[in-house]
Amino acid sequence: MRLTPQIIWQNLSPSDTIEAKIRKHITKLEKFSDRLSDCRVVIAVPHRHHHQGNICHVQINLTVPGGELAVNRQPPAQQVHEDLHVAIGDAFESAESQLKEYARQRRGEIKTHIGGESDGD
Repeated sequence: MRLTPQIIWQNLSPSDTIEAKIRKHITKLEKFSDRLSDCRVVIAVPHRHHHQGNICHVQINLTVPGGELAVNRQPPAQQVHEDLHVAIGDAFESAESQLKEYARQRRGEIKTHIGGESDGD
């Protein structure tokens, strides 16, 4: 399945380069699960302090059967000069980890509850 992601830009102008990077990351996520039905990415720079650098926020919401996986990448205060490319990479790395965990649970490799019988899923 090929997703049509929704990319939202807040307090910064859209960038073809950044959008291409985001789409490349999403294509990689699709390799881990064919069960993704929706992807929403929000790129935000909430504060414009040019003398201190911009803090980049990246939020990723992935819709999968049975729920949603969410990543909200906000850099620590000591990393106020964080690069947007780094923030995006970190956020998608976290999303990939969550998606792998979801896939393991769906395959039954990770038990989500204690006790009970398997239903043969």
